[in-house]
Amino acid sequence: MTTTFNTKKSEEIFADALKLMPGGVSSPVRAFKSVGGQPIVFDRVQGPYIWDVDDNQYIDYVGTWGPAICGHAHPEVIAALKAALEKGTSFGAPCVLENVLAEMVIDAVPCIEMVRFVNSGTEACMSVLRLMRAFTGREKIIKFEGCYHGHADMFLVKAGSGVATLGLPDSPGVPKSTTTSTLTAPYNDLEAVKALFQQNPDEIAGVILEPVVGNSGFIPPDAGFLEGLRLLTQEYGALLMFDEVMTGFRIAYGGAQEKFGVTPDLTTLGKVIGGGLPVGAYGGRADIMSMVAPAGPMYQAGTLSGNPLAMTAGIKTLELLNKPGTYDYLEKITKKLSDGLLAIAKETGHEACGGSISAMFGFFFTAGPVHNYEDAKKSDLNKFGRFHRGMLERGIYLAPSQFEAGFTSLAHTEEHIDRTLEIARQVMAQL
Repeated sequence: MTTTFNTKKSEEIFADALKLMPGGVSSPVRAFKSVGGQPIVFDRVQGPYIWDVDDNQYIDYVGTWGPAICGHAHPEVIAALKAALEKGTSFGAPCVLENVLAEMVIDAVPCIEMVRFVNSGTEACMSVLRLMRAFTGREKIIKFEGCYHGHADMFLVKAGSGVATLGLPDSPGVPKSTTTSTLTAPYNDLEAVKALFQQNPDEIAGVILEPVVGNSGFIPPDAGFLEGLRLLTQEYGALLMFDEVMTGFRIAYGGAQEKFGVTPDLTTLGKVIGGGLPVGAYGGRADIMSMVAPAGPMYQAGTLSGNPLAMTAGIKTLELLNKPGTYDYLEKITKKLSDGLLAIAKETGHEACGGSISAMFGFFFTAGPVHNYEDAKKSDLNKFGRFHRGMLERGIYLAPSQFEAGFTSLAHTEEHIDRTLEIARQVMAQL
């Protein structure tokens, strides 16, 4: 291991943070609990790079957990934000920017005919669940083990992301009465979903899923899985909801539903559409969305929803993504990274599997294949922790969890990928 990796200031700041915030962080996965060591404290970001408070530089593959698809602090996004800032930070009233971003989202995402902006992916998923129940008059939902849809009570059943990373059981404080209507099935198991529908006829409001799982690590859908869910929900009069907070505008401009040619009834979005500012959205068929207040009786509101700064950053980000060749480039560099990591693992004698779609990737220290969360849990977590630390000490920042997907951006070049693979070879040779 390198002896020049100095994190003295990070350690001091984090020690203070532990006295001020639970676990020293504002979100659990940031705490490095599953990979060991203390988190680095960020100072600034630019393009594909981050710098910590000790002035160590890293090539970043977390991208603020997805939004930084154009690269950090993109100059056009920053310029647009500076101009918007002069007009004020929040209106709490309609602004034309909402119309502009709404039109862009509706034009891009196949299922969305109307959209409602909120402030986070959690809020979007919580709201859309209420909408599914209001529209169908049914209470039960089906979610998939290891999929994460935010921290609302009804979703904290066999959840992914930080819940999986920290090995937490269903969270204390969640009443059993809240989760009794949440049914679960293994991801990529169509027969299990079919059985749930057969056992609960006329009771299931809908199916909610990450069309490409990113919160148990990167797990793509098996051939026919999404298509099968579409047919099942139609057969039983239930709704199909794609949680595209992570995949939306990342694996294709129109998200996973464009990529796989399967159109759900409803979709949640976040991350990319805010360009790095807090944002979420849910949308879908106009007849369903017309249930939302004030057009309809299902209540949902938010003081900062449609915030002009978030709308501005989102508009500029989508403009940049909509340029010709964007997704071809993202596909090329991400595949090079993913294929390279797997090849290096094999060369250095490690069992590994994984893959990529556009600007999203992941790999596991297990022979695989990984089709669901149970498969993902077979990964060697200790080895991943050592790999993560070795990469960090050599200037590569990966998500501090085996159960999180990785992200590339338009700011990453082939030289960045080559450098990353060179370092991965050094680290894997020492594991």
